[in-house]
Amino acid sequence: MANLKLAFFASKRPEAQQALPLLAARYGNVPEEDADVVVALGGDGAMLDTLRRRFTDNRPVYGMNLGTIGFLMNEYQAEGLPERIDAAERASLTPLRMFAVDIHGAEHRALAINEVSLLRQTAQSARLKITVDGRVRMDELVCDGIMVATPAGSTAYNLSAHGPILPIGANMLAMTPVSAFRPRRWRGALLRHDARVELEVQAPDRRPVSASADNQEVRDIVRVTVEADHTRRLTLLFDPGHALDERILTEQFAF
Repeated sequence: MANLKLAFFASKRPEAQQALPLLAARYGNVPEEDADVVVALGGDGAMLDTLRRRFTDNRPVYGMNLGTIGFLMNEYQAEGLPERIDAAERASLTPLRMFAVDIHGAEHRALAINEVSLLRQTAQSARLKITVDGRVRMDELVCDGIMVATPAGSTAYNLSAHGPILPIGANMLAMTPVSAFRPRRWRGALLRHDARVELEVQAPDRRPVSASADNQEVRDIVRVTVEADHTRRLTLLFDPGHALDERILTEQFAF
């Protein structure tokens, strides 16, 4: 791609900060609003930070791993970056929209790329009522928490909580409990991508619960609504053979 305009964003990690001026000197570094592609340097946190700024412009993001896990990133190489971007495969993601009401009646809205999660704030377990598409599916779940995860987020916190791994094209969401106590054997549910989930906190004054859209937290909530925001699309770029759907498939056979 001739005359490719790149914008670089680096996390605070020393490795990413060291790479930033070197790449900017080699390829130029325009403001994100003028870029054809935004290049994220760091780990998955840097990628998520960059993607959150793409909710309105949908510029494609190409990540290079200078962090720890880097599930959403490509291998770091300083050479041939425009050629790699030109040959990259695209993955399209749909974020989740969270609407939460706290005990004071205040309303909170946020978007999540990985998951919306509810977690107990104290030693007391959370007691939650689960409604899906207007129908009560569980009157009371006693647990440490629960999450609704996208396919992209299914390999993150969702996987740590023993939730299912979802292929990118599955058009599904994963609802996964965290340390469910009652019903003890409930492992969660797979939902359609257009499902509307309502989670109501029982006795929020005695058993306070927080809600998070990725890393955006609201405390002392009463109820939360979660659904996919199909008006927004995010585009990630991956080197051939290392696309996100391939990584997710590989993760399902990992030990």
